[in-house]
Amino acid sequence: MPAKSLLIFGVTAITLFAAPAVPAAPALATAQAAKLDDGSGAYRTRRYRNLLAERLGVSPQDTHRKIESAFQQLFHGDGQEQRIYFETGANADGPLAYVTDWANNDARSEGMSYGMMIAVQLGKKREFDALWNWSKTYMQTTDPANPSLGYFAWSMGTDGSARAVGAAPDGEEYYVMALYFAAKRWGNGKGIYNYQKEADAILRGMRHHPLVSATTPFRIHPQDPPFVEPDMPWPSPNNRNEQAQAAKEGKPWPPHRPNHAPRQVTVGPMVDETHAMVRFVPETSIPGSDPSYHLPAFYELWARWAPPEERAFWARAAAVSRDYFVKTAHAQTGLGPDRADFDGTPLPMWDGTPGAFSYDSWRTISNWSVDYSWWGKDARQTALSDRVQTFLAGQGIARFADRYTLDGKPMSTRHSTGMLAAAAVGGLAATPGQVPDAFLKALWDTPVPAGEQRYFDGMLYLMSMMHLGGEFRIIDRPPAP
Repeated sequence: MPAKSLLIFGVTAITLFAAPAVPAAPALATAQAAKLDDGSGAYRTRRYRNLLAERLGVSPQDTHRKIESAFQQLFHGDGQEQRIYFETGANADGPLAYVTDWANNDARSEGMSYGMMIAVQLGKKREFDALWNWSKTYMQTTDPANPSLGYFAWSMGTDGSARAVGAAPDGEEYYVMALYFAAKRWGNGKGIYNYQKEADAILRGMRHHPLVSATTPFRIHPQDPPFVEPDMPWPSPNNRNEQAQAAKEGKPWPPHRPNHAPRQVTVGPMVDETHAMVRFVPETSIPGSDPSYHLPAFYELWARWAPPEERAFWARAAAVSRDYFVKTAHAQTGLGPDRADFDGTPLPMWDGTPGAFSYDSWRTISNWSVDYSWWGKDARQTALSDRVQTFLAGQGIARFADRYTLDGKPMSTRHSTGMLAAAAVGGLAATPGQVPDAFLKALWDTPVPAGEQRYFDGMLYLMSMMHLGGEFRIIDRPPAP
């Protein structure tokens, strides 16, 4: 649920610079890949822990039924209260569908790519292809005058109109991994369904996008009108709630109006080559990274499956990300910031709030824990999980806040299912005991999210249940008949 409204839009002038990428020669990359350490986790053993069975005694059959039921509710349940997946006609490439952030009334590259990952993991090819078709049709920038050419716009109206024309790397990362898994599970088709080719193209673009400067406003597609952010936010449940709260407190709303004056924007790669880590955004004026974008479990696979010249970089990025988790986690609470500089120093959030544990940060706990489960390369991840689970348990597993200062002061009164779910995945790396078991039990007893906040909470709930039930796996071959 990242808030990236500082990404700005539109075009009148354009300047290109040489890309800063330093690709390895294919022969060298292949040799380096051959030396990769496979670790001690599920990649090597092909065994995925089912913590719900191990620690709670839940049968694998009951776990699978709960996961399938959650999928059916979130993808095919009641359209007003349960579902986040909506099919919306077809084009020459087949059915189209989007995943919507119901509370914000938009579709996000984050949610679209999460939906694809869930679909490929559960063998739901129709849903996978429909989400990918919508992403390619509406979200991928094709206007050559937009400096984000080739990237996916991070937010769109559910009618396919622009809500933003800049990109967010977490969407691209999940698109790549979901597409590679689809190629392994179903084989490659034609056109946009040549999954391997599409994944390779996105991954290359993340590193080798040229530095491009242009002047706002921008378009996503050449035929679109120039995108200009409206003075009043789009109607949505969240905006209505915020407006009511502002009126109650006697504060102005909206809190700011967009500046429509043209400005120059420079967009480059989604990764910082020197530091070998993903950036917060590819817009060069916005510094640093986002710890929750770091996915070393995926990078290890890209170090083996990506085009040969890309592999050495992602092997290095995996090691860097493991260090970054340690650098950014608070020494007492284990909480990490939504944004941080490349050296791990917390950065202010998009609205100026000092570095804090917020919506993006929930995912960081899952990221290091899944990496531990799949690869087992970094014993420090056990200490990280122990630290953050112990802190949250001390706040009360049924009531901890969904935002905190890094040293543990609550910044909200809301208890969020999505944060509970992500924190429960920490059990994959944590020392076995009463605290991680309590998180497992709390998640198992929590119903599938419904209502206005079902998007982010629901997607993290479902993916976390899959992780903890051993049903979120490295797909490297078609399933057995």
